[in-house]
Amino acid sequence: MAVDISKLVNEIKEPIGFEQLGSKTIAIDAYNTIYQFLSIIRQPDGSPLVDSKGRVTSHLSGLLYRTINLLEYRITPVFIFDGIPPVLKQKTLMARANARREAQEQWERARREGQIAEARMHAVASTKITKEVIESSKELLRYMGIAYLQAPSEGEAQAAALARKGLAYAIASQDYDSFLFGADVVIRNLTISGRRKLPMRNVYVNTTPERFVLEKLLTHLGISRKQLIWLGILIGTDFNGGIDKVGPMTALKIVKEHNDLDRIINYVRTKYNTDFDADPHEVEAIFLNPDVQDVGQAQFDEMMSANKFDPEKAMKFMCNEHDFSLERIEAAMEKLGQFSADKGQKDINKWLR
Repeated sequence: MAVDISKLVNEIKEPIGFEQLGSKTIAIDAYNTIYQFLSIIRQPDGSPLVDSKGRVTSHLSGLLYRTINLLEYRITPVFIFDGIPPVLKQKTLMARANARREAQEQWERARREGQIAEARMHAVASTKITKEVIESSKELLRYMGIAYLQAPSEGEAQAAALARKGLAYAIASQDYDSFLFGADVVIRNLTISGRRKLPMRNVYVNTTPERFVLEKLLTHLGISRKQLIWLGILIGTDFNGGIDKVGPMTALKIVKEHNDLDRIINYVRTKYNTDFDADPHEVEAIFLNPDVQDVGQAQFDEMMSANKFDPEKAMKFMCNEHDFSLERIEAAMEKLGQFSADKGQKDINKWLR
């Protein structure tokens, strides 16, 4: 589970328009974003979009059209992909896999019984990012001329490292773990903004981008970043389970009253008669000293210009391989051509149709 500090950050969130992010580079948490696309872009009964071979294509639709939307606002995206997860994350990954299997079974049952709304809810919970989904995402991004970086481990950690060096303005992610990794600015809802239907209810809401600034959060809570990490460890992160009956407010009180991780460990042992399920010092180290690439300005610039817009390959990939509408993808390629740095690639009439 990602660290849940939503109750603590709500008071410092700021609405931000796409136009305010124009001319800025945003490091996008690729796994988080792709997961959102796979969850949201579905049929009424929860079935994902698939091609004639049964391969899921919901993520491809999301990547194509949402990225074009960002480019229209002159936002420069760079997608950061997760690498090998830390050993401490294995327990969380196994729990997620079990939850997905259960959701898959409930989804199939609800579909058999004609419970469409319930089926969709369970379908979303069964969302899985496969190797094929990741590889096809990277392939599409290459043809679109969009940069991406393969992180050695946690994508959020790599994105935070880019932002701290000033190579990216902010991280785009739905999770708050980015703060624990040291991200100065986090943008939520960047790639999923718009009108959305609430699960199990015939109610629609408008989702708009929100900005969260780490310095404002720490000032608001009256703690340091290291204390924020301890707070996360108390309520639970992707690398450890939290302490039962300790929520965000209680955790905040504990870290303020015990300004030392060992003191917090002893307090938990005495107060709650329990120990953490993982060494808190190891979890702290993951956030303070994560495994990331040390990317400099020259390397970053090279990476950002490495992928060249190739409309012909993009068309073949989307239409011939994955059965997308020729007319819609042609229109998308026309828009992408307007943003291509290689002006010679704007004229795509020679191969369209």
